[in-house]
Amino acid sequence: MAKNNFIGTVLAGVAGGALALGGNAVYQNNFANTPSTTTTTTTNNGKSTTKVSYVVESDTTKAIDKVSDAVVSVINYQKKQSGTSLEDFLNGNFDQNGNDDAKEEEAGEGSGVIYKKDGKTAYVVTNNHVVEGASSLEVMLSTGEKVKGELVGKDAFSDLAVIKIDGSKVKNTAEFGDSSTLKVGEPAIAIGSPLGSQYANSATQGIISSLNRQVTSQNDNRETVSINAIQTDAAINPGNSGGALINIKGQVIGINSSKIASTSSSVNGISVEGMGFAIPSNDVQSIIDKLEKDGQVSRPALGIEMKNLADIPKESIDKSLKLPEDVTSGVVVTNVQSNMPAEKAGLKKYDVITKLGDVDTPTYIELQSALYKLNIGDTVKVTYYRNGKKETTDVKLTESNKNLKQSQNSNDQKQDNSNSGRN
Repeated sequence: MAKNNFIGTVLAGVAGGALALGGNAVYQNNFANTPSTTTTTTTNNGKSTTKVSYVVESDTTKAIDKVSDAVVSVINYQKKQSGTSLEDFLNGNFDQNGNDDAKEEEAGEGSGVIYKKDGKTAYVVTNNHVVEGASSLEVMLSTGEKVKGELVGKDAFSDLAVIKIDGSKVKNTAEFGDSSTLKVGEPAIAIGSPLGSQYANSATQGIISSLNRQVTSQNDNRETVSINAIQTDAAINPGNSGGALINIKGQVIGINSSKIASTSSSVNGISVEGMGFAIPSNDVQSIIDKLEKDGQVSRPALGIEMKNLADIPKESIDKSLKLPEDVTSGVVVTNVQSNMPAEKAGLKKYDVITKLGDVDTPTYIELQSALYKLNIGDTVKVTYYRNGKKETTDVKLTESNKNLKQSQNSNDQKQDNSNSGRN
């Protein structure tokens, strides 16, 4: 996404050193045929001028031509309320969406892909962070014409959203490829609107750098985003979010979502180039089917609020939690919601969860990622410490995340930048 703090999900904080990747790959025998030429000779005052025009057609140009009409810009409009008191603003009580007197302004731009046309309606997939907070949406087609967009559904965890538009002006839809067959080193082309619709349908080329990269972060609403991503060195810039990553046959193999711009350091960061990430097309198809049907993705919930053990002062750990010295990471339960799976399984406030099933949970983000790989109705073993003693309990996941209750201190948590969460 671009503009006004909507710069897209730019990730940092990579442990260790920077990984240096090569530049754009050079593809041999990329031209389908020898470029055709046209020779034109003009005479002016007895002097002849010859111009030779080449018509170049390659695998790359064919791939881009196949999908470019289906790649769009997504414009996010939000209502900016005037006259709101400072106290209301600081407490998060102002209403961006429900005030008829508020002025609607363009808040950001991203990209999207038209993947389906059903009668008079066409469907666009984009990123959740592209549409987040929108009071209305507009979609700019490849022709430059703008049409109204209606949000069908969104999912913060996968960073995906679906918009529907009037399909009467849509002539082409994108074709999904099978992301499970991708190979490291094969060509990858990113198409979207870097820096906004002014540069719509820009294409950059690179390779698939790696597969199955676990990219986990938090969005602006402090919701966990977790993607089993395709890594590419095709240039992905703010505004490319939600656009297409395609293979050499013009099939969409991923939806561009984020990049690493720099690493974090206690002194200074290291600038990073060529590390972009896309949501694999097979995952995209699974999520958008659910968003079309239900407008959301239901995932299992424990019914707890939690904080990372690593963020709690050592003296508090020694005094209150009484953990063994070798337990240095985990998730501290700070609140248990009534009539939810965690309470029914006997979990209590100040329990320290270290494993969900066979997966270590050093932070609440890892816990949530592990939980969301399970299904509603599953039973999972939770390993935890209580008063310094290691225990386990089986939790029956009978509730979904939509049943989580807002805690009384939710407004305080909006202002709190510490590592805490709810699930």
